[in-house]
Amino acid sequence: MSGVTPGPARYWHMPRLAVILWRFTRATPWLPQVRSRREDIRTLFKVIRWGWVRVFRDRRGVAGFIVRDGRRIHALYVDPDRRNMGVGRALLDEAKAETDALDLWVLEANAEAQAFYAANGFTECGRSPGYGNDENLPDILMVWTTEEGTDP
Repeated sequence: MSGVTPGPARYWHMPRLAVILWRFTRATPWLPQVRSRREDIRTLFKVIRWGWVRVFRDRRGVAGFIVRDGRRIHALYVDPDRRNMGVGRALLDEAKAETDALDLWVLEANAEAQAFYAANGFTECGRSPGYGNDENLPDILMVWTTEEGTDP
């Protein structure tokens, strides 16, 4: 993945972003379907308009994306066919280069995501029974900080 960097999402990326999102949400048996595809498209449209979405492109097109507002990561998805190729790490590395701290909520049932974030320097800082997520599933607050950003 050398020489390839994330860039801003554009409206024409929305179909590909939706497919990446839906490939995860529709293939995850423990994840309840709480939003319609129309609602997902509306949300993607808004966060792209707000400038919160960065995409990682390879020779085949968009391979993954991150939704971030300042320090808060709202979502990070990688095409299942391109996992374990450095796409997620590249998206996180760019976010880390822009701030001294990042935080996110990961669903407790998503052990793979928890391991990914832990391997990328995030630590668990709290838990919730699901009050703040659409699925009402238990989740974990994970935080990453630089040496200078020790106050999450």
